[in-house]
Amino acid sequence: MVPRSGLAAVSAALLAMNRRLEVRDVLQTIVASARDLLDAEYAALGVPDDQGGFAQFVVAGVSEEEWKAIGPLPRQHGILAAMLHEATPQRLADVRKDPRFGGWPSAHPMMSDFLGMPIADGEQVLGALFLANKRCDPAPREQRRPASSERGCAFTEDDEELLRLLAQHAAIALTNARLYERSRELTIAEERTRIGHELHDAVAQKLFSLRLTAQAATALVDRDPARAKAELHEVARLSGEAADELRAAVIEMRPAALDEDGLVATLRTQAQVLDRAHSAQVDFECEGVRALPAAQEEALLRVAQEALHNALRHADASNVRVALTRRGSSVVLGVTDDGAGFDPGAVRSAGRHLGLVSMRDRASGVGGTLTVQSEPGKGTVVEMEVPGG
Repeated sequence: MVPRSGLAAVSAALLAMNRRLEVRDVLQTIVASARDLLDAEYAALGVPDDQGGFAQFVVAGVSEEEWKAIGPLPRQHGILAAMLHEATPQRLADVRKDPRFGGWPSAHPMMSDFLGMPIADGEQVLGALFLANKRCDPAPREQRRPASSERGCAFTEDDEELLRLLAQHAAIALTNARLYERSRELTIAEERTRIGHELHDAVAQKLFSLRLTAQAATALVDRDPARAKAELHEVARLSGEAADELRAAVIEMRPAALDEDGLVATLRTQAQVLDRAHSAQVDFECEGVRALPAAQEEALLRVAQEALHNALRHADASNVRVALTRRGSSVVLGVTDDGAGFDPGAVRSAGRHLGLVSMRDRASGVGGTLTVQSEPGKGTVVEMEVPGG
């Protein structure tokens, strides 16, 4: 049980967790709150990915220099795997003596007593929260000696119950933060669509004016050269405006997430957002793909977006799979759906036809190839292959 004197601290920690909106901020608040409330030397929280590692990993009590020396993020093995896969708490007097202990880098801080707790939303495990080296010295933190299991410092059953309470509220805070970020991503996607429609209308008007002005100049060139020259000046002005509007729209619609997170993380996030936003199931898989040149990553992302749009909006697919894999010395993007399908050789509808042309242009523009396999009633497979990676 939490002593009455500690209820204010617990309340403050829970409020702090739920005030944050960004996932990263929520993770850091959870870790800091758990470390302070349970008086531990170290605290960490790992959010698993779907490949046996961690998508995010936040620590407290480790300096930036120590963190860099530790090296790559841990994998989901040993005690971490027990918390994530079995969703069970782990309270150990000395983690080093546990048979599952192993694989810790030489630069990792020495840890003894250990308390770990899964963070779960129903049956879904969102992360693993763990603490190490309980502080038993009542002196101010800056004057304390390092924790030691030999001194009798260890996490108690009450500590475990308190961490369980924190983990339950952490699950709520983390779920809310993720929903907020996904909502924001959907808003950004809607804004990009709006910009695209406005761009289409504005450029279409400019091109229509260009066409009429050029026709007028052609008609006047023999009988009134001076007026024809003026009309040609107008053509130049209108074309300059159209170019400026196109340039501004391209800059505004550039995928910023690609620069910040890379292709794999951006595709995974978009698949998750579309999976939430549509009734169809949208999955993402990635195997053995490293970073690619910026132009190739943007082309792959744009082709994936176009193929996903076709599958979800036009093909009425129930299942869509996006895969990024290696094939020899190349990287292959595949978007597979079980939708209505079509005859690629007989496509005449403007939307689908222009979409396929655009995808092929993007692929060839970065030295890649695009193939489309589809039949009416048998779904569609879009593959884009680019060298390198």
